Amino acid sequence: MLETLDPGVLTFLALAGLAAGFVDAVVGGGGLIQLPALLVGLPGASPVQLLATNKLGSIMGTATSSITYYRRIRPDLRTAVPLALAAFAGSVGGASLAFLLTREAFNPIILVVLVGVGLYTLARPSMGQLQRLRFGHRRPRRHLAATLLIGVLVGSYDGALGPGTGSFFVFALVSALGYGFLEASAKAKIANFATNLAALVVFVPQGAVIWQVGLLMGACNVLGGYLGTRVAVARGSRFVRVFFVVVLAAFVVRIGVDTWRQLVP
Repeated sequence: MLETLDPGVLTFLALAGLAAGFVDAVVGGGGLIQLPALLVGLPGASPVQLLATNKLGSIMGTATSSITYYRRIRPDLRTAVPLALAAFAGSVGGASLAFLLTREAFNPIILVVLVGVGLYTLARPSMGQLQRLRFGHRRPRRHLAATLLIGVLVGSYDGALGPGTGSFFVFALVSALGYGFLEASAKAKIANFATNLAALVVFVPQGAVIWQVGLLMGACNVLGGYLGTRVAVARGSRFVRVFFVVVLAAFVVRIGVDTWRQLVP
């Protein structure tokens, strides 16, 4: 597959992997860049091939981020582990449903997700500055139940589609459980690694992964994550958010045009 691709397409996919890792390391949502890039760069690939290849690229970045967050933040594993296990189970189920998606349905679904998450990114308030757990130590069962529900729901979405999963995990942990943004991000990375791994457990035996492209994007994803962490410290998250929204808008326009042509021959 790699040998038949135009060098320009490979460069485009490599840069998308770099940008995805860069954005994901700081604000989450790298899949909102990487999957649409695959959609644009590999027009002949099936939806399940796009999803599987995206997972291979993403898991390399989330593995690096998970290790880094664990070493620096030391997130509470009493929540992180159940969240990751529930997300793993949900992602297996979602990935199984991904084989039912058609290319005709894939473009509009991704477009809706892109627009929705883009609007959310622009409109969301500055929450998660302080950690105020909604279910404290006196109600551990409710905390665990909410954690498992978040893991299954977001994990199922990630297995079936995926864009914005990291942001959805962070949003759910902050808004539903009351975690601070940094602690939520650390847990989200661990859970996101679990969902990517679960999806690959389903996709790899089916031969759905385009390995050369996925490994290329994965290597760039890791590099982007490293650069993103350094730039975030030096420039702050505002710079990254602007970068994220601009790139997101470009993909909305491109996929929107393709969807329009698909619906109106």
